[in-house]
Amino acid sequence: MQAQMLAPGAVLVAWSLVMLLWMALTRFPAMAKISDKLKGAKRGGRGQDLEGVIPDKVNWKAHNYAHLMEQPTLFYATIVILAILAPSPLAILLAWIYVGLRIVHSIWQAAVNIVTVRFLLFIASTLALIALAIMALIATLGAPS
Repeated sequence: MQAQMLAPGAVLVAWSLVMLLWMALTRFPAMAKISDKLKGAKRGGRGQDLEGVIPDKVNWKAHNYAHLMEQPTLFYATIVILAILAPSPLAILLAWIYVGLRIVHSIWQAAVNIVTVRFLLFIASTLALIALAIMALIATLGAPS
């Protein structure tokens, strides 16, 4: 059951790499189109410096990739705790729900990006994460020492 608990995490890692590739495949051509403007850019620039310089739809992939480096870090820690202490069928289901919602959120943000829908997807995934975190907390507080 421990591997079943960790599988959603492995899928989300793989998905994050898919988003990284998608970001690169759209961002590099967009940057090539404005290479003359980038020649005078300050040294040490960041991705945020491309806001308003390359098309918003291109930047959406980068925004989502950054999101995948934020809240999911809590998810990874939570599923490891549950895999070690108390993986239950419900925890596994919630982990898959979280991952599924994050993938849908990514696709939505990268392709359509209507914020109200994106926010609902985020809230739904966050609720799944909260439930997982509560399960991990209960498992750690109730674990024999």
